[in-house]
Amino acid sequence: METEQNGDDATGMRPRYVTRSRHVEPCCLEPNKYSIGTMALTQVTSNKCSGGYQKVFEHDSTELKCKMKFAIYLPPKAENGKCPVFYWLSGLTCTEQNFITKAGSQQAASEHGIIIVAPDTSPRGCNMEGEDESWDFGTGAGFYVNATQEPWKTNYRMYAYVTEELPRLINANFPADPERMSISGHSMGGHGALICTLKNPGKYKAVSAFAPICNPMQCAWGQKAFTGYLGEDKKDWEVYDATVLAASYSGPQMDILIDQGRDDQFLSASQLLPDNLIAACSEKKIPVVFRLQPGYDHSYYFIYSFINDHIKHHAKFLNAEKV
Repeated sequence: METEQNGDDATGMRPRYVTRSRHVEPCCLEPNKYSIGTMALTQVTSNKCSGGYQKVFEHDSTELKCKMKFAIYLPPKAENGKCPVFYWLSGLTCTEQNFITKAGSQQAASEHGIIIVAPDTSPRGCNMEGEDESWDFGTGAGFYVNATQEPWKTNYRMYAYVTEELPRLINANFPADPERMSISGHSMGGHGALICTLKNPGKYKAVSAFAPICNPMQCAWGQKAFTGYLGEDKKDWEVYDATVLAASYSGPQMDILIDQGRDDQFLSASQLLPDNLIAACSEKKIPVVFRLQPGYDHSYYFIYSFINDHIKHHAKFLNAEKV
């Protein structure tokens, strides 16, 4: 979650979207540089940034059955070949805009030659009863699960979108290396990054998180979301809880980096519960670098302060020589 709940950009104003023709050249670091993929994309915005391009696209999602936006940063190295992809999952109330306008990730991504993809946090505009009634459930709060309950199960399939549909879309339309993916996120998105990695051993070369919701079965945010999306049976919740998944993990070794603000109000409110995840990882000998950062809260000021460390962590694994 971010302290702002309106999805506004860094200036405090609603972003202006300029819709362009469908079937545009998605990569277009240089005109007609890359061949277009097979999926229809609408370019919404494009801005030169740190030698590359920060873009936003819209498409019709087959998993979510609605239009979805995602942001993509294309570094200069993408002009000359395929680059690894760092997926970023945002927190409660956010859109694809929050990370790209506030985190300051583009310079480090440019230097390391990494594409960054940041999707929205939920389906939007599905006209479902109750989807806009609260900030921590429904719109802006998809929790990166595949819902099994009515009426959510038709559209609220963010786990499948993030792990399957979106990578296919990116790999088909941009100079992305499908063998080199990593994932990170903040708060609800940190939860998403952790479960995507733990549920898909070896799929992601690296994982990190900022103030993740580590044990959603045991916190109010998670209990509300899981009850609504997954039903009352807590056994069905376990497959989307990072602490539970870590306790049974048997995949290849991974190194997890977590930054947590010591002055985060949601840490003190027992919404994040990092100690539970650390204990489970310790039991399974999963390496975790957990950094408790004095004075920092839950906001994007915190993310901005340490995002370069996270991109460097990911680059170490994404840019490792293939053997």
